[in-house]
Parts: sequence; C-alpha cells; structure tokens
Amino acid sequence: MSDARNLAAAAVESHVRAFFEGHFVEAIELDLGPQRREAVADLRVLVVAPGPRSDSWAYVSAGCWVETEKDGHGLEFVMTAPVRDQRFIELTAMIAYYHCAGHQLDLEHSMPIGEPWVPGSACDHLLISLPYLHGPDLEHCPLPDGHVRILWTLPVTAAEIEFRRSQGHEALEQRFDAAGIIPTDPFRSSVV
Repeated sequence: MSDARNLAAAAVESHVRAFFEGHFVEAIELDLGPQRREAVADLRVLVVAPGPRSDSWAYVSAGCWVETEKDGHGLEFVMTAPVRDQRFIELTAMIAYYHCAGHQLDLEHSMPIGEPWVPGSACDHLLISLPYLHGPDLEHCPLPDGHVRILWTLPVTAAEIEFRRSQGHEALEQRFDAAGIIPTDPFRSSVV
C-alpha cells in the first residue's frame, strides 16, 4: 500500500471512529478478487455498531477516495441498516467497486442493486444523498491535502428512481419527508 493510500485510509478510519465515539467500530479488509482488485485495491469497510450517536448499524467505505480523487477531493460512502449482516458489507463493497470502476457516483446519482436490498424488500436501487442521519460532521472528512466527502447510499425502489428522474431529486426527498420513512426499514412502502 502506498503512503498516499495509507494516509487516506487512516484519515477516513480516524474520522469515522471519532465521529462514532462510544460505538464499536471494526475495519474489515476486503479483497474483491483478481478481476476487481485493480479498481479498489485496498478497500476496507468500517462496520459501526449502534451506540450513543445512532441506534442503527453503519457501513462506511474506506478506499474509494484514493482511487478516484481529483485535486485532493473525493468520495466515500455510508450505508445504514437495522442489523449487522455480511450482506451490507458486500453491498458497500459493490458501491465502492461501481464508483471506482468508472461510474463515478456523486450526490443525487443512483445505482441499481440488481436484486432486493434484502430478501423481500421492494428497494432494489441505491440513491446517493447527503448523510441526513449523521449530518455534515460525518460528511466532511479533512485530509492533509484535500478532503473526503462521505455520502449516504439510501435504499430506494425502482418507482422512486423513476419519480426522481421525472420530478427531480428534491421532489423525491420531499416525499420521503412527508411519508416519514424509516430509511433503515427494508420493508418500507414506496413513497410513489
């Protein structure tokens, strides 16, 4: 691992651990295999247990920034879920690979999962949004020569993605607010 990779990964991990002080945080190193290793060579998923800041689990990528940064600025991703499960570690890795393999996700983008978020869920896409559950203190991670922005990957339905395409991101977020969705509920109803 290069010095830049080490510094960036350490900065993200330190930032996440500081933000989630009082929570158990485990760093899981992932090898995506020979076909995908080049896109995200040193991927880690930080698994954050419930604690004083949040009653849900958080899964944070660490490794995207170094692969895609531009002028010192880049992204990592956080997913929140109701339980600890290998499924969410794998989805976080999938997001990282998708982003680093040329799709360049950003705020208000979406990506198909290709199957339900969890078995039986209507949510089969992820919407890249501001980390509303955690706020700007998690979102902004300073680095010595730039910064990492940690964006939220919210599970959504295909119908919600179609609504966003026709009505706009803000209109969809207003629907989420009006419905009072629980974003970690894999069985929530679609808001459209």
